[in-house]
Amino acid sequence: MASALTDKLSRLVKEMRGQARITESNVQDMLREVRMALLEADVALPVVRDFIARVKEKALGQEVISSLQPGQVLVSIVNKELAATMGEGVADINLNAQPPAIILMAGLQGAGKTTTTAKLAKHLIEKRKKKVLTVSGDVYRPAAIEQLKTVTAQAGAEWFPSTPDQKPRDIAIAALDYAKKHYFDVLLVDTAGRLAIDELLMAEIKDLHSILKPVETLFVVDAMQGQDAINTAKAFKEALPLTGIVLTKLDGDSRGGAALSVRQITGAPIKFAGVSEKLDGLEVFDADRHAQRVLGMGDIVALVEQVTKGVDMEAAQKMAEKLKSGDGFDLNDFLAQLQQMKSMGGLSQLMDKLPAELAGKAGAVDMDKAEREIKRKEGIICSMTFKERKHPALIKATRKKRIADGAGVQVQEVNRLLKEFEQMQTMMKKFKGGGLMKMMKKMGGMKAMKGMMGGGGMPKLPF
Repeated sequence: MASALTDKLSRLVKEMRGQARITESNVQDMLREVRMALLEADVALPVVRDFIARVKEKALGQEVISSLQPGQVLVSIVNKELAATMGEGVADINLNAQPPAIILMAGLQGAGKTTTTAKLAKHLIEKRKKKVLTVSGDVYRPAAIEQLKTVTAQAGAEWFPSTPDQKPRDIAIAALDYAKKHYFDVLLVDTAGRLAIDELLMAEIKDLHSILKPVETLFVVDAMQGQDAINTAKAFKEALPLTGIVLTKLDGDSRGGAALSVRQITGAPIKFAGVSEKLDGLEVFDADRHAQRVLGMGDIVALVEQVTKGVDMEAAQKMAEKLKSGDGFDLNDFLAQLQQMKSMGGLSQLMDKLPAELAGKAGAVDMDKAEREIKRKEGIICSMTFKERKHPALIKATRKKRIADGAGVQVQEVNRLLKEFEQMQTMMKKFKGGGLMKMMKKMGGMKAMKGMMGGGGMPKLPF
């Protein structure tokens, strides 16, 4: 996410922190670098000018000059102004209306609007405990209605049927009537993707807005579009009273310009960010935390949330009890650990939330390759019988050949997995009866643990 901008700014952050004395000269040098980094990241020029002016004013103020650590204060100013540019804190979605609260989804074709509608439905069901109905008013793209039906079912919401021969306003009126009669809390209306210059379709969505009087009108915009995203958001803002922005494909945005520009250009707050293609890949947008990520400081809060959400606490407790009692760690347990890792959203998403320094150390490992390795290992174990997973010692030459054929890999890869499993099994045996603490004492406690972690860096990944 915003990797090019993050690389430049995190390097500048290091330099700023080392400043023992702040002068107008070194502030100018630093701001020149920040300005270039923002422009290269496709941040809109008016936004860059405003941002640089605000930082300069505060950087040359008494607070920085009189500070014992002016470099640290300067970093804090840049971080705060970045967050202010994107809206400061969290802009919550407004559901304060007589049910059903209507949310109108607007945006260009290809921005991920239909998938975002389902993601938002899932978010409202799981996080806000709402009863949600979705409907598609996209009568121009036949597959759009079926797509919404499919993803709505996956999200656990209810879908209201519509057909391409209907008029969007008739669909909207019928869906609203159904939502009222069946006591839905929220009605999500997915509209046709349109170009900002398409006057006919823009008139249609204005008509839908006047009929439905939505409590939220969300503009779904592809973060990877850069300057185009900013221009189209501005055009939609002029046509509709937008109440919020949803930035999609933020995980693939290497420049980061849209996230920094769209709030200031449109005046509408960024409310959600799409961070993966999965239906749970929608995050409430927190400007403060996103600013820290852009500066290479990571987002440890989001990392903890993602890991906690992905970890099956009951399964983890059972594993702990099993190890404590001394019961054998088998390939079923090994498979469970791999699946837990997958449920956390993948290694690349976890790394994205780490501070730049730690993520950089982990960057030596190709994350895509690492994730493919995890899937390959899972395939090998799934090709084994339950008895083989329980008693790996049974797996000899003929069984290895059968397992390799079933998983579509070479026998050498089966051997490699079994060797890794044996190493992990040996380590797990040390956990029995407080063995981990005994082992730590022998190795010199936390000092030894720090050494194992490479002096505080990332541990070596097992692939």
